[in-house]
Amino acid sequence: MESSGMTETTRAPAYRRILVKLSGEALLGSENYGIDPVILKRIAVEILEVMKMGVEVAVVLGGGNIFRGAGLARAGMDRVTGDHMGMLATVINALALQDAVESMGAHARVMSALRINEVCEDYIRRRAVRHLEKGRLVIFGAGTGNPFFTTDTAASLRAIEINADVLLKATKVNGIYDADPVQHKDAKRYSRLTFDKVLADRLNVMDATAIVMCQENNLPLQVFNMFNGGDLIRIVQGEDVGTVVSVQP
Repeated sequence: MESSGMTETTRAPAYRRILVKLSGEALLGSENYGIDPVILKRIAVEILEVMKMGVEVAVVLGGGNIFRGAGLARAGMDRVTGDHMGMLATVINALALQDAVESMGAHARVMSALRINEVCEDYIRRRAVRHLEKGRLVIFGAGTGNPFFTTDTAASLRAIEINADVLLKATKVNGIYDADPVQHKDAKRYSRLTFDKVLADRLNVMDATAIVMCQENNLPLQVFNMFNGGDLIRIVQGEDVGTVVSVQP
């Protein structure tokens, strides 16, 4: 995700409060494991540019760059143990993003669904909202705090709880397609979709639980390519970027 180089804009933001869902793999960059500091900085820069527009920003990070509990569960590890290990991996990523943002002079708070008081705050909804109102980046770690739930579901849950205007799902492609655009060059990108269409066609944008939660709470979902520099800013400015999923087409 290249920075657009934009630090100021005269266009009023389309959203007051957003939640961005980033996969753990997004932090890999050129690395095979862990966190690429170059990618981490680029993500932090673009998030800060959005915050400078007066938008309140929350983030949910996955942990797949460090650990995948579901994979080891299939290999024989206890699923609950594996999922708890995956939750801890998301906290590591959250702390890394917090450090990147604070090194640039901004304020960030990591809030964990698991109690790890020595390194971050417990997740308390009202406190999270207060941090946002004070202009701090809020990074939610440890998923929902429960095994068997993905970080996609955690992102939907947290977005609903903090009354976000939109859930932004960052991916490696420019939205939702009717086929894998990497394997099918003629794949068609959807500009807008309904939640019913996503579920019926099993488009695999997010897991079904996350999609249903967004649908039932009328929370729009926008899928975009995090590696396109400036796309996050363009979305916040109301431009037609990626794919919007909503209750009505």
